[in-house]
Amino acid sequence: MTPQPGLPNAMERPHFIGIGGAGMSGIAKILAQRGAAVAGSDARDSDTAQALRAHGATVHLGHAAAHLADDATAVVVSSAIRADNPELARAAELGVPVVHRSDALAALMDGLRPIAVAGTHGKTTTTSMLAVSLSALGLDPSYAIGGDLDAPGSNAHHGTGDIFVAEADESDRSFHKYAPQVAIILNAELDHHANYASMDEIYESFETFVGRIVPGGTLVVAHGQAGAAEIAARVRGRDGLTVVTYGEEEDADVRIEDITPRGLASEVTVRLDGRTLTFTVSVPGRHYAHNAVAALAAGAALGIPAGDLAAALGKYTGVKRRLQLKGEAAGVQVIDSYAHHPTEMTADLEAIRGAAGDSRILVVFQPHLFSRTQELGKEMGQALALADSSVVLDIYPAREDPIPGVTSEIIISAARAAGADTTAEHDKDAVADVIAGMAKPGDLVLTMGAGDVTDLGPAILARLAG
Repeated sequence: MTPQPGLPNAMERPHFIGIGGAGMSGIAKILAQRGAAVAGSDARDSDTAQALRAHGATVHLGHAAAHLADDATAVVVSSAIRADNPELARAAELGVPVVHRSDALAALMDGLRPIAVAGTHGKTTTTSMLAVSLSALGLDPSYAIGGDLDAPGSNAHHGTGDIFVAEADESDRSFHKYAPQVAIILNAELDHHANYASMDEIYESFETFVGRIVPGGTLVVAHGQAGAAEIAARVRGRDGLTVVTYGEEEDADVRIEDITPRGLASEVTVRLDGRTLTFTVSVPGRHYAHNAVAALAAGAALGIPAGDLAAALGKYTGVKRRLQLKGEAAGVQVIDSYAHHPTEMTADLEAIRGAAGDSRILVVFQPHLFSRTQELGKEMGQALALADSSVVLDIYPAREDPIPGVTSEIIISAARAAGADTTAEHDKDAVADVIAGMAKPGDLVLTMGAGDVTDLGPAILARLAG
């Protein structure tokens, strides 16, 4: 195998502001595994921070100028770090270079064969499927994922192989930094309204990303998704670029011939390069089956035997927060979903509905971002109509300041207009009692959203058991 490159320039002693974040922690872990003296800070302690400490990283709690060591060689930030952060100000005083996390990740990919996974939805799942299946084949890829595979800190790995699999985030255009050998575009929809005003801007951004594929590289793109198909049409014919489409359509290059639900799994049959392959995807829903086929097509583009990769994809058993079963108590299963965009919400609810049979589906939904709620709140409410009952929390602000007049009531009103049984709950700590009062044996409870709603799963299980 090709030996892994060493540390990128100025990354001998990096300091990460917000080191516990999904994207930041993965880069920090890989740098630590490559021998860097990694340090950083985060607002609160976490299992991820503990996992980084186990790799030798220094993790400070809270943000303070004193946390930045005088001998730091670079400060790594994400787009969520505000300009008035005291560690950022200290970096300016010391003259320490500030590096965006996308530049740090791009540097880690140098000298390898990168697969970059892009799209409005499904990036973490598809990246995880590739990481797991390539590892199962003994290829030991490096990878950086936006979620943990199993244990805390399992979102990244420094491998001995020559493949690097990474999510390519369009939200802040940071995916323009990468130079993949194979790129996947799963879908393209209007999201991240603080950075994109129209679908034309989305298309232009994805076109720039495609332009970063190395000469002789491959774009794997969803054939049946309107946004992805539009991008494929715009870039088809570019010199040095091979476009491979996948989907259920007759003219897809990699054709999905059948998806058969098998409880909380699916059996998928595809036609690729004249061969018919059947394999198992151990998570429910058509969208996850499509993600697996995208991973299959990308691996084949790198020269990995499709039959071997199809079998290895069966080793994937899910990633945290992507329809993850948190447990069962009093005959009620609690499942966690990261879905926060209406398309994701609909896909996950349809997947669970297909697997649930006659069971009731109860949803605890936490909207993510004021801007997203302002633009897509009505569609979120319509998606919740797929549940039997739902409880909607206040908006999780993440990096945003409130927008006057934008509250969860936008979602609740739309849900009720669509016929949904939906209630508001402003006290997150009260949710476990609310759900315990609603749930009956055989029900499925989904905690849904990209914020800290995920913390409610254990509390709901404890209350049901108690």
